[in-house]
Amino acid sequence: MEKQEMLALLQQVKQGELSPEDAVLRMKLEPFQDLGYAMVDHHRALRQGAQEVIYGAGKTPEQICGILEAMEARQATDILVTRLSEEAAAIVGAAHEMDYDPLCRLGVVKPTGRITAPGTIAVVSGGTSDMPVCEEAARTAEAMGNRVVRVYDVGVAGLHRLLAKLDILMQARVVIAVAGMEGALASVVGGLVDCPVIAVPTSVGYGANFNGLSALLSMLNSCASGVSVVNIDNGFGAGYLASMINHMGASEA
Repeated sequence: MEKQEMLALLQQVKQGELSPEDAVLRMKLEPFQDLGYAMVDHHRALRQGAQEVIYGAGKTPEQICGILEAMEARQATDILVTRLSEEAAAIVGAAHEMDYDPLCRLGVVKPTGRITAPGTIAVVSGGTSDMPVCEEAARTAEAMGNRVVRVYDVGVAGLHRLLAKLDILMQARVVIAVAGMEGALASVVGGLVDCPVIAVPTSVGYGANFNGLSALLSMLNSCASGVSVVNIDNGFGAGYLASMINHMGASEA
């Protein structure tokens, strides 16, 4: 149940179209649905502003379809399925309307393309190899109602490439900086823009990168203010957080 649905329910009570007892019963039935293998949280959007997201890795296609059916029965749209293999996506896509990107292994079920926030989110990458994580962030943000602009392969090894795109970054409400290797991109971007920067370390790099650990530590130790850091390769988490920031005050905009 989303906030709009809750308000509509309360309005029905106010107008005498629904008894308070019936309204309470409907709210009690809404919070979650026990499928045996999953507890589908139908009140996630009401509490957090965004509905439940399905983590596809480790789930069978049948389990994913079951969760989707439960959510779609409550008129859910733009349902995110992350870390979904191509094999599972083929099965799920045959049963549900889904836009799937094999690069970032993310599917959006019943996509609407709605824009619900006024600002823009910029997704910036250090290199082309970071694109799978970038696209997970970008597509997550888009599915959650945001305009996203992509600025790829502008790492610090060629700083002029980043500076050439500075006008785009300056117009963004949130910047997601994705980089592996030493992870310096986040600090540089953080020192140039006046909006929050979400740093995403990736596992891209040579041996001493330690599968993203060196980039993570560099980003955590950034001297630029306004930089926050999510987990290694966690494009989804960055896109979700960026959407929350971009939607703050959206109802008043």
